[in-house]
Amino acid sequence: MTKFEDHPTVQWWHQQAAGKHQPSAAVPLNADRLRELCMQAGADDVGFVEIERPAIANQQADILTAFPATKTLISVVCRMNRENIRTTLRSIANVEFHATAEHIDQVARSIVKTLEEIGIRALNPAAGFPQEMDQFPGKIWSVSHKPVAVAAGLGHMGIHRNVIHPQFGNYILLATVLMNAEVTAYTHPIDYNPCIECKLCVAACPVGAIAADGHFNFSACYTHNYREFMGGFTDWAETIAESKNANDYRKNVSASESASMWQSLSFKANYKAAYCIAACPAGEDVIAPFLSDRKAFIQDVVKPLQDKTETIYVVPGSDAETYVARRFPHKTVKLVSNGIRPQSIQGFLFGLQLLFQRNQSEGLNAIYHFTFTGSESRRATVTIQNKTVQVEAGHIGIANLSVTADSKTWLGFLSKQENLIWALLRRKIRIQGSPKLLQAFGKCFPA
Repeated sequence: MTKFEDHPTVQWWHQQAAGKHQPSAAVPLNADRLRELCMQAGADDVGFVEIERPAIANQQADILTAFPATKTLISVVCRMNRENIRTTLRSIANVEFHATAEHIDQVARSIVKTLEEIGIRALNPAAGFPQEMDQFPGKIWSVSHKPVAVAAGLGHMGIHRNVIHPQFGNYILLATVLMNAEVTAYTHPIDYNPCIECKLCVAACPVGAIAADGHFNFSACYTHNYREFMGGFTDWAETIAESKNANDYRKNVSASESASMWQSLSFKANYKAAYCIAACPAGEDVIAPFLSDRKAFIQDVVKPLQDKTETIYVVPGSDAETYVARRFPHKTVKLVSNGIRPQSIQGFLFGLQLLFQRNQSEGLNAIYHFTFTGSESRRATVTIQNKTVQVEAGHIGIANLSVTADSKTWLGFLSKQENLIWALLRRKIRIQGSPKLLQAFGKCFPA
């Protein structure tokens, strides 16, 4: 067996190292040259953010878990073709989303490859899917591309929660490259928001996820738009498992729905609606038709999306169910589960603000103290008042209702594997206060 130091590869390296200076990530990269490198790789715009930037402080732990050597984040923008997104034919829109997603992943990969060739370590997390599904339904991504893009000066979030680039509008996808080198100059947020607050995204959204006052209903958007992703797929799979036979399955799932799910599984998961992006006229390259003739723009772009006859997926008892029936009576409402079932108490508490239905909470003003025991010990206060929810660690204020629960039993109750009455009788769940307040609490978070 050849000794380690006599191995040809080892000897080759020593010869190379002796003959030339090794690249060092300690020397900052020239920002202009790095930008040129990224644009040559296919990016339409880029920005640079240092890992210590306060704006991304809440992401640092996840970023450094993915790539502990990270010193700089490169935020990448790639444009989409606008008319492909605006069409009412979802097949065309989805091909555009997926094609651009593949393109931006390749752009980021090309940037990483070039950086590695000059001795810079770098990594490109996925721009979209796949993600870390072992963490579902918690945070399944390593980098939140939107706040990084905002910090990098590539736009600001509109009221529809999409980044609007000052030139390209919201017809963009984002990616992030992590690298272990500093840059001579970093970019910073632009000094205005490209969102013109025209509220066309509010008018176009089929589930009322975007409110005119800026409120965003995550559950409504997630349940419908992502019907063939993640939680919606789980709900569909459980429908199959619970069906007695083929005829019973067909009562719950139409032939077109089965075919659509097959299409998503065979090719790529299809978004049911991205009407907020389609209707947005913001951005220098986009705004001219809207400002030239607003009525014509609404007639040509927004109204076809509003008038489309389609199935809208909503959680029973949700704000979306009421909204669709009132605003879009010609659309078919289908009651489904969003498939979100917390796997931990931390996940339960994290999800409360995302799943809260403010209109279902109207008239409720109460403080809830939760004490979880057993495998996951935790104390928390949930305050619901004036159609808002606030979740805080520990017990704060005077509770209107106190809930003490074995954590495993509580999670089983949420997933409908544990009977609440039986859990109360066994004292696995105990309440102090009116049971009606627990019922009112549940109404705010329909699943």
